[in-house]
Amino acid sequence: MIDARLLPLQRRLTHPPAALLHRLGVPPDSITLIGFAIGILAFLAIALQAYLIGLALIALNRIADGLDGAVARLDTPTDRGAFLDIALDFVFYAMVPLGFALADPAANALPAAILIFSFVGTGSSFLAFSVLAEKRGLSARDYPSKGLYYLGGLTEGFETIVFFVAISLWPPSFPILAYIFAAAALITTVTRWRIGWQVFAPVPSAKP
Repeated sequence: MIDARLLPLQRRLTHPPAALLHRLGVPPDSITLIGFAIGILAFLAIALQAYLIGLALIALNRIADGLDGAVARLDTPTDRGAFLDIALDFVFYAMVPLGFALADPAANALPAAILIFSFVGTGSSFLAFSVLAEKRGLSARDYPSKGLYYLGGLTEGFETIVFFVAISLWPPSFPILAYIFAAAALITTVTRWRIGWQVFAPVPSAKP
């Protein structure tokens, strides 16, 4: 919901370390893959109920997610980089609730399943819109440097990270917070469906 407004601050914070990594010759795709590996470790830590370690690893994953794009923009962003970034992000987002489900199946399995279901809605609507927006040559005004069309909503990256922080600091609250966030994510999905219905409506053919 507020990702676009936070983007200038994110770029100011990531530029110095990104410039250093660029000078060292670190490829942005490597940063993406390392970040995803850290995300897997976060999943394992949460599944083992090491929630604070999991939270620290989630933070590192998100830092890597910001740095890979910043490094790429200092050179030439690639389609492979954009693909890796979004594809691995969606898997990471699903791994966190899965970790909570494994940590306490009796309490967390159902809310985790509903939360992941809601993530399928947000992810699929996001990607479907991006594909057709690219086909029509549309661009996102708020995210001009992104490799894909970024369609916003009630639950975006910032809100998701706040949610991850909350459930990691207060693990017993996972079920109720998961239900609340799933409801918000489903609102995002329905909103994106509505936008897609309107933007991609057939163009009436001109009468002879």
